[in-house]
Amino acid sequence: MSERIIPLIMCGGAGTRLWPASREGRPKQFLRLFGARSTFQDTMLRVSDPALFGRPIIITNAAYRFMVLEQLGEIGLEADILLEPVRRDSGPAIAAGAAFALGRDPDAVVLALAADHVVRDNAAFVDACRKALSVATAGCIVTFGVVPERPATEYGYIRPGDVIAGDVRKVTQFVEKPDQPTAARYIADGYLWNSGNFMFRARMLLDEYGAVDADSVGALTEAVESAGRDLSFVTLPLELFGKARPISIDYAVMEKTTQAAVIPVSCGWSDVGSWHAVWDLSDKDAHGNAAQGLAVFEDSRNCNVSTDKALVALEGVDDLVVIATQDAILVSRQNDPNGLKRLVGKLKTVAPQVTEDHLRVHRPWGSYESLDIGERHQVKRIVVKAGGRLSLQKHHHRSEHWIVVRGAALVTVNDQQKMVHENESIYIPIGAVHRMENPGKIPLELIEVQTGSYLGEDDIVRLEDDYRRS
Repeated sequence: MSERIIPLIMCGGAGTRLWPASREGRPKQFLRLFGARSTFQDTMLRVSDPALFGRPIIITNAAYRFMVLEQLGEIGLEADILLEPVRRDSGPAIAAGAAFALGRDPDAVVLALAADHVVRDNAAFVDACRKALSVATAGCIVTFGVVPERPATEYGYIRPGDVIAGDVRKVTQFVEKPDQPTAARYIADGYLWNSGNFMFRARMLLDEYGAVDADSVGALTEAVESAGRDLSFVTLPLELFGKARPISIDYAVMEKTTQAAVIPVSCGWSDVGSWHAVWDLSDKDAHGNAAQGLAVFEDSRNCNVSTDKALVALEGVDDLVVIATQDAILVSRQNDPNGLKRLVGKLKTVAPQVTEDHLRVHRPWGSYESLDIGERHQVKRIVVKAGGRLSLQKHHHRSEHWIVVRGAALVTVNDQQKMVHENESIYIPIGAVHRMENPGKIPLELIEVQTGSYLGEDDIVRLEDDYRRS
């Protein structure tokens, strides 16, 4: 029996159900929706007790790898980070993680968790993990069935069967998201919400998966065995990982296996799948209004406001969602989460940029934010972390003028280096090879003014890069 559970954190989803705060470039698992930490960080801390849990495995993609590292560093944790070269849904992601865990420990017991879920009672969840461990070790694939708090229509349900041991029971049936009357009947009959979190022996999961899709499991196992290393990341080869059939773990394994078990848990769980769910989890005033950021309510009830900077004032309205970012504002009804899905689908054809990136774009060295864009100019605010530096690069179509407003920059222009301090500036001509770095102990902040015939991010020729993007 493996002494400790290996957490497998699935962290590659796009999370567009919380648009415009969550976008392709920085999805909801990395957002601080409920306080100082993201749901990814809270998930990692939930399984950080070394007496019960081993070194975690995180499966994500190349676009999120540095966000994962940064947020791990903020909470003082480490993990093995696998990079999937293409999204293939939860089935291949979990299978690859299981294969990697098997390489570390032939008796590995894995706890697969989504990075974007909320658990308000960590102790209850960890207690359920302890109870599930012996059953998973014996060969069951244990899913965590949440005791319903209401007849929810946004979740799938699990019908428990005969008792296996203690609280753990066999799974009789997985059912899809129901309508309201059906959901109420499920609750009366003792059904549980399907949380999409699982515990299993790695070998057992791969055997059950392989029994129904041997080709995919073979390709995924070979991908892990052939994985490379890039900085501190494990890179799975596209030519192998890409052969796996895209499918959820529910369809690939859980609905087909005879070894599915469920443990009921009451832990304040939510998959945070809508702004209504965020409102439900948030602190509210006496009239049911929740706010993150500066908001004022007058004669309004059950509204949810999230704003980056601008003041949002609501008067005489009920049951509204207002989400204000620097480049997009959402006004929606609380009770129609599917409407947002349809809206984002339209936006992807009409204005795809607002579904992909914020005005503030995060990079491994810091971030940049577009302040003003014209036909032949762009103004950005750039922040470089202490010790960070940009790639050695050049541009074919633009020149740049940098003005330092905080800290000090060590700037390379061709074969010259210069320290640029607060309220000083430097000019970068078109075609000049240049680099900026922050040798100080505080963040470096500067204003960049670009001028030229083309200002796109693809007019960057990287010659050297600490993050291997050249």
